[in-house]
Amino acid sequence: MVWRSRSVVDERLEFCRLAGLEGANVSALCQRFGISRQTGYVWLQRLQAGEPVEDRSRRPHASPRRTAADLEGAVLDIRDEHPAWGARKIARRLQDLGTAPPSASTVHAILVRHDRIGPQMGGQPALGRFEREAPNLLWQMDFKGRTQLVSGLWCHPLTVIDDHSRFAVGLEACADERLQTVRGRLETILRRHGLPMAIYTDNGNPWGTGVPNQWTRLRVWLLKLGIDLIHARPYHPQGRGKNERFHRSLKAEVFDFAALASHAQAQQAFDRWRDIYNHYRPHQGIDMAVPASRYRPSPRPFPDRLPEPDYNSGEIVRRVGTTKGYVSFKGRAWRVPNAFKTECLAIRPLQQDGLYGVFFGATQVAKIDLKSQD
Repeated sequence: MVWRSRSVVDERLEFCRLAGLEGANVSALCQRFGISRQTGYVWLQRLQAGEPVEDRSRRPHASPRRTAADLEGAVLDIRDEHPAWGARKIARRLQDLGTAPPSASTVHAILVRHDRIGPQMGGQPALGRFEREAPNLLWQMDFKGRTQLVSGLWCHPLTVIDDHSRFAVGLEACADERLQTVRGRLETILRRHGLPMAIYTDNGNPWGTGVPNQWTRLRVWLLKLGIDLIHARPYHPQGRGKNERFHRSLKAEVFDFAALASHAQAQQAFDRWRDIYNHYRPHQGIDMAVPASRYRPSPRPFPDRLPEPDYNSGEIVRRVGTTKGYVSFKGRAWRVPNAFKTECLAIRPLQQDGLYGVFFGATQVAKIDLKSQD
């Protein structure tokens, strides 16, 4: 049927009023209002019965395929506990809790129906990802970037992620990004989880000098522990994608939902969320498993004493001064990285005549060319 003007309800009421007048021709009125006689009598019967003349809902009285109320409640409970989680994480969490979950699309529909869906986040998935074959072969370490607390203090979250499992071995609320702060926090992490084979960072302080593979005091300290420090290639942020993704989750699931006033309060929030992230939160990058299911502590313990390089008795060994990075050899002072001040270095001949390598243990850190006039 087609109503020609005004609102639908107004047209129906007008039709019923006219049809109710003494001597009214219902058939003619139906023709004038553009409806069938059957429809006209339906509206007359409803009005006489005191029923509204609006359209009745076509929704069925029963919906046998609709998700059970208790399952919907479970979905909403998880969403309320973790407001930043999407449908796939919620479905996987239900499965981990022993409940047969609906499909991710059904979970999404439940969230939409109950107004739990906010603005969409993120973008296209990263391409060309790499992953180490086992835990502790590589950790990724970075600062998230400073965040101002409600007290006005600045917090510098230090994040350390295992590359294979995505397990967060460290999440520290630091007051600054200085070497001593990082070394102190990292030592606690290494004592708890053991030593990785390598740590991957960008080229900024305190682990870099802005140029890849430059020596810093932190890198020297890690080398003594048998940990290689790998610097990212400049202008290739995709190499640190796991850290960047972790930082977005930290912002969405902690900073966007908590008013943190102090570093101690921030650390408490970090510790709570790190436990959820590692043990309960499904991770899309590892097929919706939780990071803890793929992580094991390193079998290499943190040593009781920091090891020092061991040189053979017949080697040429020089100790670097305390103020400048130089070693004395063949009557001349030769430049070495300042990071090795006070350290003992060995000078060993290379294959080419007149060339010598300067070594810290088994690692070459500088070169001496006797033919050079510099």
